[in-house]
Order: sequence, then C-alpha cells, then structure tokens
Amino acid sequence: MFSHRILELILLMPRAVKRLVVITLDASLCVLAVWIAFYLRLGEFVPIVGQGQWRPVPAIMISMALALPIFIVHGFYRAILRYAGWRALMTVIGATIIYGVLYASVFTVWGVDGVPRTIGLIQPLLLLLLVGASRVLARFWFDWLHERHLKQTPVQRVLIYGAGSAGRQLVAAMANSQEMRVVGFLDDAPHLRGQVLNGYQIFSPDDLAELVKTRNITMVFLALPSISRKRRNEILALIRDAKVSVRTLPSLTELAQGKVSLSSVRDLDIDDLLGRDPVVPDESLLSRNIKGKVVMVTGAGGSIGSELSRQIVSLGPAILLLVEQSEFALYEIHAELLRAMSGGAVQLIPLLGSVRDAERMRRIMTTWPVDTIYHAAAYKHVPLVEHNPAEGVLNNVIGTCVVAVLAVELGVNDFVLISTDKAVRPTNIMGASKRLAEMVLQAMAQDTQRTRFSMVRFGNVLGSSGSVVPRFRQQIRDGGPITLTHPDITRYFMTIPEAAQLVIQAGAMAKGGDVFVLDMGQPVRIMDLARRMVELTGLTVKDEANPNGVIEIEITGLRPGEKLFEELLIGDDPMPTSHPRIMTAHESFLPWAILEKRIQTLGLALQENDIGLVRLILEQLVFGYNPSGEIVDWIHIGQSAKDDALLIRGEISSLEILPDK
Repeated sequence: MFSHRILELILLMPRAVKRLVVITLDASLCVLAVWIAFYLRLGEFVPIVGQGQWRPVPAIMISMALALPIFIVHGFYRAILRYAGWRALMTVIGATIIYGVLYASVFTVWGVDGVPRTIGLIQPLLLLLLVGASRVLARFWFDWLHERHLKQTPVQRVLIYGAGSAGRQLVAAMANSQEMRVVGFLDDAPHLRGQVLNGYQIFSPDDLAELVKTRNITMVFLALPSISRKRRNEILALIRDAKVSVRTLPSLTELAQGKVSLSSVRDLDIDDLLGRDPVVPDESLLSRNIKGKVVMVTGAGGSIGSELSRQIVSLGPAILLLVEQSEFALYEIHAELLRAMSGGAVQLIPLLGSVRDAERMRRIMTTWPVDTIYHAAAYKHVPLVEHNPAEGVLNNVIGTCVVAVLAVELGVNDFVLISTDKAVRPTNIMGASKRLAEMVLQAMAQDTQRTRFSMVRFGNVLGSSGSVVPRFRQQIRDGGPITLTHPDITRYFMTIPEAAQLVIQAGAMAKGGDVFVLDMGQPVRIMDLARRMVELTGLTVKDEANPNGVIEIEITGLRPGEKLFEELLIGDDPMPTSHPRIMTAHESFLPWAILEKRIQTLGLALQENDIGLVRLILEQLVFGYNPSGEIVDWIHIGQSAKDDALLIRGEISSLEILPDK
C-alpha cells in the first residue's frame, strides 16, 4: 500500500512541478558528471568549490548553461517518464551528441584555465550515461510500483490470439492498462509455439483450457482481422469450450483507416458467429439504379432504411431523399450521412412525412423527379403490430399502395419493396400485411411497363431494432435470466450491411413484378444462440444439467402471432439468378382490377377499426394466412371490456352490441 501511495502522490503532482523536478535532476546530473570526470582524469576527487589548481565550477556552469536549453528544445520535459521507451532514449542520445560537440569545443578545443582539456570529452559521455540511466530507471521504478499495485488489485488476465501485426499493436496499446494484463499470445503457427515475442510467450491454442486454470486467464482477445468466417467460428468453438470471455478486433477493412488501439477492441458481435464470408458485390448492379440519379428511401431512419441510405450515398446519386416519420430517426441518419460525406457531391434532403399521407408524398415526388424508390417504411415488430393491427395494415399496405400508385403516375423507373420471410404463410398481421403489399406490387407490375416493381424478401437482420441479440446481451449483463419464447424456435439471420447490399443488387436485376429471395444460409435455433452468447462471455448456463450455472434461460411462451419456424418461399420452385445469393420466387396474386376494390374495402374496415373484418379480408386475400389466436388489438379489447361493463350496469341493451360481436 505504501508503494501505491508513492505512485499516487507522484502521478497527482501538477505537470509544472513534475517538469521542475526533472530539470532539477538533470542539473544535478551535470554537476555529478563533471565531478566524476575530474576524478577519472586526475585520479582523485576534487572539491567542487576548491581553491587549488583545479576549478570544476566553470565546467559545471557551462555544462548546465548548454545542457538544459538543449534538453528543453529537444522536448525532454514534454515526455512522460513512465512511458519512456526507445524513442525517448534516441532523443537523449541525439541531444547529448549536440551538447558534447559544443562542450568539447569550449574545454577541449578552446580551453579554460583550471579545467583539463580531456574533461570536454569525458564529461559528455558521462552525462549521456547518467541521463539515459535516469530515464530507464524511472521507467522501471514506475513499472515496479505499478506491478505491485496490480498484484493488490483484481485485473483481467488476457491472452492475445494472434501473434501477427494486429496482435503486437494491441499488446503495445495495452501496456499501460490498469484493468487488463497481457499474459501471452496464442497462435496456430507451429514454428511460433514456445517462442517469446516482445517479452510474452507464445502458446498453442490447444493449451488454452490448461492456461485458463493455471494462469487464471479471464479473457481472450481475437487479433485476427483477416481470417475467414469459417476459421473464426472454429476458434470461437475452442474458446467457448475453455469457458473464457472473448473480445475481438474489427475486420481488416475497418482497421485500415487507423492503428490498432485498446478502444478498437469490442464485444463479440453475434454476426461473428452467424455471419458468412461476404460475396464480392457486382459493382454494375450496385450503381445501375443509383449513380447520378434521384433516389428516395422511405423509412430512411429504420434499421434497413438507414443502411440502404449509407450504401446509396457511397454509390453517388445526384439527390438522396430521406423520407421518415420519426423526427429523431431522421435527424440521426441525416447527421451521420453529412459527417460521412467527404464533399457535397450528393444532395441530401431530409423529409418528415408518412407514406400514408398521399398529398405529402405527391409534393415530394413532384418537387424532385424520382428515378428509384427503396420502400423500407413498415411496422415490423410482430407482437406490437398484432396488438395494433389497424396501424400495421394502414402503414404496411395502404402506405405501400399510396407510394406505388404515385410512382406509376409520376413515371418512377424502379420501385423496390423491402419485404420479410414472415410474409410466407403468415400467422400474424405483420406478415399478412407485408404479403398483401407484395401482391399490390405484383398486380400493378402486370398492368404497367412504366415502373419496374420488385420486392426483396429476407429474414431477421442482426442488430436491428427488436432483434433478440441486443436484448440477450443486455440480459446477460444484468445477470439474467435470458427470456426465450420457446425452446425450439428458429430464425434466419443476416447482417444489415449484407442485406442492404443484396437489396440494391436485386432491385437492379428486376424486370417487373419480381419476388426476390435472399439466401439466408442455415436457420439458427435461438436456444443455441442464447447458450453461445452466455458461454462466450465466460459464464455458464444454469439448467438441470448444471444447477450451479450463472445465467438461467427462462421460457415465456410464444407471443401472439409468433411462429416457431420462418419460411422464405411460398412455392417450391425458386429460380437462381446471376447472383449466387439472390433467387426469384413465383408467387400467385390477384389482378389489380380485383385487388384494388378489395383494398378499398379493407380501407373502409380500417377506418371503422373493425379488426374482425380486417382479419377476414386478409384471410381471403393472402394465401396461407391463418391467424394463430384471438384478436388482441388493445382498442378492440378495451372497447369490448367497456361494452361489457355498460351491459352489466344496464346502460345499453345486449341487442345494441350484438352486431359488433
């Protein structure tokens, strides 16, 4: 504790006081170097203020008069001693050489009475040794005090997986961390095992489980930014078995703009587990409907809409219209895009408005002659839409109709709808409304050649609003339990950037009425996902097999409209396209002449909030829609309860409410 107190007192000293202490130290070293130089020259110690033949005082005064200004100019007193390294020592050598030349010129070449000429050569060498040694000793002293403090303070003991450039930079960045201590490296290369790198031993990854026990390892940092996704997953499986927490560096692309730092290290994202190696995009498809054109993104502040906007800006449209009904979400994406743009080549226009507002949409689309629309505006959270079905259908169906009709009327070239796997044989209002929106575009595409309509269907995107991943992560931080609706529930997952990139490429391939389906890979069992997230934080799952675990997984039951399994196709005959991860589906639909009338009837039912009729119309129009339970609309439930209460009090007769029942 005493050493810790000394360290604290020194570190808390004002900066000016620290500099004065170091300057005083260097002045004292000038005196000491002269005194020792006289001894080496004469073989005896000469009094500094002696009255005899030899006079050290001129040598001392000139030494300080030369050394201190040179040291100040070279930044000796701007450096922090506890961080001093090879660069600081090289600065000391360079400055001392300049000092030595000047000092020797005075005493060896010119000469001063009472000072042997050889003092001009000996004293600079001694001063170099003394000043250099003082910096090295200060660094070791601080490190020793720091080490003693660390032994008394709990710290994370870390292994760095990867002894390459990124790993070495990360170790350097962590050198002065008070919370973490690097114990060594892990590396797959056989020739590196047992070697020492920058003072740290390189171990085999096969020894990880043993190292966790013997060296109290609490965390592994993955410093492997360029490895394949497959290899990363193999490494994560090894680490998970060792029951130790994992953090990782961003990808090589993300690190390209700067050096590795401790702030670069982040929690392991679930896309590190579930994502796939990216497919190189087709640049001609990416830019076909965007470069130099007027592009509109509806729902521009949402998870998909915002990522679409980011990628569209990078592809060089003339104008990008950001349409969003949430003021905060619009502000956020507009500000982000302004910061990201290197110049003013793209005109960004943030526009508040709802896609259900036909007059607002008309004003926007007549003010700027839109070439391409990416329609991402939708309510997508299944339980919320199930409890607010009228708003969900109004936004997802009527809003799509409004923008699509205007697109045909005003000559928009391309219209791309962002759809969902929940549109396939839906059990909920959200999925049924998205499938009906698809049918609207299919029907309109059959009647017009003016606008190319297409829709892109995919599953869950990692990190989107409402995603299970951030919710699970927060529940783990809170100590559990993790809440899961069913032990067998499965979902498809895709990263938001990959989904947005594929949407843009799919839209560029459209001929009209196309239903594109993205290759989502293999479905993921959410129970397995939850377990992996727990284990990769170094914790254990509490269950019957492990009653001493830390995080419990609680089964809460399926929510209204929730499916156990998601599907991406209605038919069983998907056709490949030129892109390996984009397919087309052939889906049946009604002609626009018939569908338009049914949509009008749906609109009337929505105006009356007649949810029973709304569900009936959806069942008639959407193939496979099979509501999974009773109506759970909050207003419908509230109104029914109110009517029941009035009936009990006798304020209305049963006949008055029978038609609504």
